[in-house]
Amino acid sequence: MSTVNPVSTDTISCLIADDHEVVREGLRLALSRVPNLRVVGEAVDGESAVALVERRRPDIVIMDLRLGGIDGVEATRRIRFSNPRTRVLIFTGHAERNLLTRGRDAGCSGFLLKEAAHTTIVRAIERVAAGGEFIDPALATSLIASERDSLLTAREREILQLLADGMSNNEVAKKLFISQETVKSHVRHILAKLEADTRTQAVAIALREAIIE
Repeated sequence: MSTVNPVSTDTISCLIADDHEVVREGLRLALSRVPNLRVVGEAVDGESAVALVERRRPDIVIMDLRLGGIDGVEATRRIRFSNPRTRVLIFTGHAERNLLTRGRDAGCSGFLLKEAAHTTIVRAIERVAAGGEFIDPALATSLIASERDSLLTAREREILQLLADGMSNNEVAKKLFISQETVKSHVRHILAKLEADTRTQAVAIALREAIIE
């Protein structure tokens, strides 16, 4: 430990994983201005991020999704498996639903857009380091939509849409070339997932949440 710059016990150690040097440099400089944040390493690809975490044991990894070798999602999964104390904050330039959902499934604790303001980045790091979660306000809509879309299967959404259009179970069955019992089974699953008591209530919820149109 340096005697010139002693590290406070409250210091949050960060590792930056991004394949663009200009991004790493800009982020490193931004974090260096914050007294309680310390960058302990930089990785240019997924494999080196995983390896560096093993050696440096940072509190937070600021992880790009699109990395060479293994991507940021797989790197996050490996880091969280081998070093559960280290938390991962996804740092992305794109609000892509499937990538964001995969990042959450891999165990990340937050999402930040690369264009986020300095104060937003610091707030995200501090919140995640404290055990919370952080979602960049600009990404919230994509994440909510992604979760909403994954609530029902494609077939369940299709059946619910037909019910909303006024079709009976028999009419839905004929249109989709399935049995009425299969339709009834799907309807039961739809009601359970949407926590609805009736088909009418399920349709109302789905319309309100934009699951169907």
